[in-house]
Amino acid sequence: MPYVNKPRPYKKEYQQQLTRGEGSPRLERQRAREAIDNKSTDANGNNIADKREGKDVAHRVALSKGGSNAEGTRLESATANRSFKRGSNHKVISEVSNKERKKK
Repeated sequence: MPYVNKPRPYKKEYQQQLTRGEGSPRLERQRAREAIDNKSTDANGNNIADKREGKDVAHRVALSKGGSNAEGTRLESATANRSFKRGSNHKVISEVSNKERKKK
C-alpha cells in the first residue's frame, strides 16, 4: 500500500501522465473545442460559440486511429459524429458512418 503515511502526489502523477502521453486524446478534444470557441462569437454568454452549439467537433482522422488537431477538425451533428462502427472496446473500427454505409 503506497501512500499510507504521506499524502498522494497528484501533481507529480499528472505530470508523469502528460510526459508518457496518457490523456492526450482528451486534451486534443478540449483544445479543438477551445480553438473553435475562441474564433467565434458567443452572443448568449454561455461560454460556447454560437456556431458550435448543438454540434460536435469531429476530427478528420479519429484520435483513436492516430489523428490529431493538426490534421483538421470540422463541426458535425452529434448523430453524424457518433455513428461510426465500433468494436467491443468502443474504439472506432471504420471511419465510414452507418448512414454512408447504407447509401452504398
